[in-house]
Amino acid sequence: MLRSLTTAATGMLAQQLNIDVISNNLANVNTTGYKKSRAEFQDLLSQTIKASGAQIFQGTVQPVGIQVGLGTKTSATVKEFSEGAFKSTGGKLDMAIEGDGFFQVLMDDGSIGYTRDGSLKMDANGQLTTSDGFIIQPQMSIPSDALDITITPDGKISYRTAGNSDQTELGSLTLAKFANPAGLSSIGKNLYVETAASGKATEGTPGQEGFGTLQQGFIEGSNVQVVEELINLIQAERAFEANSKLIKSSDEILRILNRMS
Repeated sequence: MLRSLTTAATGMLAQQLNIDVISNNLANVNTTGYKKSRAEFQDLLSQTIKASGAQIFQGTVQPVGIQVGLGTKTSATVKEFSEGAFKSTGGKLDMAIEGDGFFQVLMDDGSIGYTRDGSLKMDANGQLTTSDGFIIQPQMSIPSDALDITITPDGKISYRTAGNSDQTELGSLTLAKFANPAGLSSIGKNLYVETAASGKATEGTPGQEGFGTLQQGFIEGSNVQVVEELINLIQAERAFEANSKLIKSSDEILRILNRMS
């Protein structure tokens, strides 16, 4: 059996996963706060036919060896947390994080989830929530008669009521950040949860100690660049095609050998 058959097969499998990652990026090109993924690969063990440094005769060693690689595999799919483009909405509850940080939300099981999606809503109790109803932390309630809701870059929320020209401060939003955000686990609904790889969340005030600031009336778009993804797709397709041709060539060699036997 030719090594090239199984080696080329690993290349096709790797590029198939690469195309899966690219397609998911393109599918989420308009998803608020979405962060693109990138597939990374590593070579498999090589078969050593002749080892480098092996002794040939007394006093002489093999200067170079013979190793044949056995293919490739996917080593990781890495989330890239570069900032997406901001889009002005004018919405009083829409917020974009300019810089590092995540909004914190209370999950159904009582744990904390994290998101960059700042297209917030208000429930029947005046609490800030995500589009799926997860309550933003720290929790606070905006009165039903509140007018002119203002959110400052450092997270302070204030409002004015009818007949009152003074602003009433309601509370302050905080952000969370991680030593290794690429280690976060995506669970859908624009949410992430911490893992042992991401480390524990550090909570802080927007604009201080490396945390980003909040921009009211904006939302952060996806950081997917369509042209870049299409180029990656072409490269993945050509690599898949080249590996498939290797399998066909190997099959032809085996067919010739079988005729000779």
